[in-house]
Amino acid sequence: MSIELTENAARHVQTMLEKRGHGLGLRLGVRQSGCSGFAYVVDYADKITENDVVFETRSIKVVVDKASLPSLDGTQVDYATNSVLNQGFDFHNPQVQSMCGCGESFSV
Repeated sequence: MSIELTENAARHVQTMLEKRGHGLGLRLGVRQSGCSGFAYVVDYADKITENDVVFETRSIKVVVDKASLPSLDGTQVDYATNSVLNQGFDFHNPQVQSMCGCGESFSV
């Protein structure tokens, strides 16, 4: 099982944690949503529970709940800045079998 951040994603998470002033790392998960089945959930990780798995990548903790892990295993998270208005996380997930047309949801 693995989750990886690119250098750009790790740098962005570190900057956001510093601006926020607290937090353990990045929390990733999935939830049922959209026409294809699942959507990514991204948040700050403020605590780690017994239902979480923690990965450390580029000195950043990535916390994933055990229920989401099968849908995220092997995912590489990048942070792209295409313009001032178009920036955010990009998920390169080998588990994805299809995505909806708008790119907001996926199936595994």
